[in-house]
Amino acid sequence: MPRLLIAAAAASMAFTGLATAQDAPFKMEIAARQGIMAYRAIQMGTLGGMAKGEIPYDAAAAQKAADNLLASVTLDASMLWPPGSDNAANPDSTALAAIWAEGSTIGDKAKAMADAATAMQAAAGAGLDPLKAAMGPVGGACGDCHKAFRVPD
Repeated sequence: MPRLLIAAAAASMAFTGLATAQDAPFKMEIAARQGIMAYRAIQMGTLGGMAKGEIPYDAAAAQKAADNLLASVTLDASMLWPPGSDNAANPDSTALAAIWAEGSTIGDKAKAMADAATAMQAAAGAGLDPLKAAMGPVGGACGDCHKAFRVPD
């Protein structure tokens, strides 16, 4: 009899875990893409801090941040953006369903970010003025995508 109770309890816990996982679809994908965004924010903090004069300009640190930003922007993270991983389906997500809608401009916005990050990579280690000039397009590309496809703060 105790073996039957143990087996029933184990089965109950397994099904409870399954139900919880189904209640939050794409939890791992959402967490991973939010991690990538946080990583980008760290790089942008370094670059933006230097551009604003809040952090002393350091060519090596600026280049490293720009290299990391470009690497994160050009990473193929498409598997982290499955349909149904938007805020309406999962409150852990800040992505709007408009990303997956017919006629979405998400691809154009991603290309604009990649182009801006490429220009930043070329400029960041070349001096403070080139870094400052490259900062506007990078910040603009981030903002354009967030305004169109992220739940407002």
